[in-house]
Amino acid sequence: MLTIGDFARHGRVSVRMLRHYDATGLLRPAHVDPATGYRHYTASQLARLNRIIALKDLGFTLQQVHDIVEEKVSTEELRGMLRMRRAELEAVMAEAADRLTRVEARLRSIESEGHMPTIDVVLKSLPAVRVAELTATAASYAPEDISPVIGALYEELFPRLEAAGIRCTGPGIARYEDAPEGGGAVTVHAGVQVSAELRDDDDLRVLDLPAVERAATIVHRGSMDTVLPTAQALDRWIDAHGHRAAGYAREVNLECPANRDDWVTELQTPVTPS
Repeated sequence: MLTIGDFARHGRVSVRMLRHYDATGLLRPAHVDPATGYRHYTASQLARLNRIIALKDLGFTLQQVHDIVEEKVSTEELRGMLRMRRAELEAVMAEAADRLTRVEARLRSIESEGHMPTIDVVLKSLPAVRVAELTATAASYAPEDISPVIGALYEELFPRLEAAGIRCTGPGIARYEDAPEGGGAVTVHAGVQVSAELRDDDDLRVLDLPAVERAATIVHRGSMDTVLPTAQALDRWIDAHGHRAAGYAREVNLECPANRDDWVTELQTPVTPS
């Protein structure tokens, strides 16, 4: 038999944890000396300990772990529990990856402070363009609030256009403006250039975006989750060259392949002399 210290060492756990498992009935010692109260375990109990640790690492509660190791949960129930836990972990990992992307974008913005963009900023006029668009509200301009809203709108937009018999004739055009309700909320417009009659009879609108006499534009290459350094570089250029923003910016999707890292997007900000 193994002392509690030896068993803890072989199982790569703490003695305190083993005492807790004993108190909760998860893992009883094979023998307790009646005179000293010392706990002793057998090497075969390491298998149960390994299962307990593995299930805990998956996020199951101690009660769930107890039911599983005591075989109070059927195989089908266990399979369902594991699938659910896998989905939860995948969601956490996806959120962590998105957060890392946002942090990296902020770091690139900080590193580029005080520098003019290496990508050319072009001043040009923008012609009027007819678009079909869907609109929704995001909680803020933060990427984690904008991305799921704009993504869902575009997923819905193209099937709606096909069902309505509306033909796309150009790139997607996204734009954002402060929502009427205030509080930092944002009205998100997900549109695409079309050839169709004007319509404003339901949530799918066809409208003409007016021409812009002068806009400062810059091309962003990569996922829109990483657009922050490019957008702020454009803002710095506008300020440094004696202009000021004169309206809400647009994002024109020049290339949108399946791999978002290969996207090419033109940022367009209407400007006037300061």
